Amino acid sequence: MHKKVATLSFLPSHHRLLCLLSHTRSSEAMTHRNLTEITQFILLGFSDFPRITAVLFVTFLLTYVTTLTWNLALVVLIRMDPHLHTPMYFFLSNLSCIDLCYVTSTVPKMLSNFFQQQQTISFAGCMVQYFFFSTMGLSESCLMTAMAYDRYAAICNPLLYSAIMSPSRCAGMVLGTYTAGLTGAFSQICSLLQLHFCGSNVISHFFCDMPQLLKISCTDTFFVQVLTAILTMFYGIANVLLIVISYGYIVRSILKITSAKGRSKAFNTCASHLTAVSLFYTSSIFVYLSSSSGGSSSFDRFASVFYTVVIPMLNPLIYSLRNKEIKDALKRLQKKIDYC
Repeated sequence: MHKKVATLSFLPSHHRLLCLLSHTRSSEAMTHRNLTEITQFILLGFSDFPRITAVLFVTFLLTYVTTLTWNLALVVLIRMDPHLHTPMYFFLSNLSCIDLCYVTSTVPKMLSNFFQQQQTISFAGCMVQYFFFSTMGLSESCLMTAMAYDRYAAICNPLLYSAIMSPSRCAGMVLGTYTAGLTGAFSQICSLLQLHFCGSNVISHFFCDMPQLLKISCTDTFFVQVLTAILTMFYGIANVLLIVISYGYIVRSILKITSAKGRSKAFNTCASHLTAVSLFYTSSIFVYLSSSSGGSSSFDRFASVFYTVVIPMLNPLIYSLRNKEIKDALKRLQKKIDYC
C-alpha cells in the first residue's frame, strides 16, 4: 500500500484521483463479494457426539413418527366424531395441525444430517426453515390464548357459551392466530435478509434459529434484536398475560361452585390446557434465555429438543389421557370398526 501511494505521488493530480477512485471501487467490490459469498451454512447438530449417533437417530426418528401418528390420529378422530364438533376440539385439532408442521420444519432435516459428512443447508433453505418454524411457534402461542379464552367462556359464562363461541367466531379466532404467526415470521425473515454473513458459516444447532444466525452475522444486528424484543413482548408477554387473566377469572368462578364434584370437573377441564401452556412457555423461555448470547452449548441443543420435538408429541397425550369425551369417542370408533 505504501509503495502504491509512493508511485501515485509521481503522477499528475487528475491521474492520481482516477487511480484512487479505481482502487476504492475495487476495494468496495471485494468487500461486497466477501459479504455475500456465503451461500450455505453448516448445521453442527449433534455431530460432536459420534459415539451415540445411532442412538440419537433412532430416538429422534421414533419420536417424530410417534408425534405424527398421535397428532394425525387426534385430528381424524375429532373430524369423524360429531360429538367432538365443539369449539374446544376445533381448537385442539388446529393445535395438532400446528404441531405437525412445527415438528416437520426441523426434524426431517436433522435426521437426514445424522449420517452425512457435509451437514449443510442452503441460505434459502435456512430462511425457509426458520420461516415455517417461526410461523408455527408464533401461531401456537396465539392459539394457546384463544383456547384459554374458550375455557373462560365455558366456565365463567356457561349460559352464553354457544353464543360467545359461535362457529364463525371460532373460525375467525383460528384464522387470526395463523395470520399473526405469518406476520411475525415474515417480519423476522425480512430483517434477517438485511444481514450479511461473511465469516463463519457454522451454526451450532440442529436447525436455523435466530440467536445462532445473529451470532455469525458480520453486520450490525441491532435492528433485528429490537424487532425480536418487540415480537417477544407481543407474542410472548402479551399472550401469557391474557392467559393469566383468563385463568384468574376461571379460578374465581370455580371457587364460587358449591359442590366438590362441580369444582373437580371444572378444574379437570382446564388442567390439560394449563399443563400444555406451562410446558410450552417455560421450555421456550428457558432455552432462549440460556442461549441469549448466541452460542449453543450441548445442553442448550438437547433442551431445544424438548420444545421442538417432545412437546408436540406430548400435547395429544396431555389432552387425551384424562379426557372422558376422547375416550368415549374412541369407544364409538371401535364399535364402528367392529360393526364393519
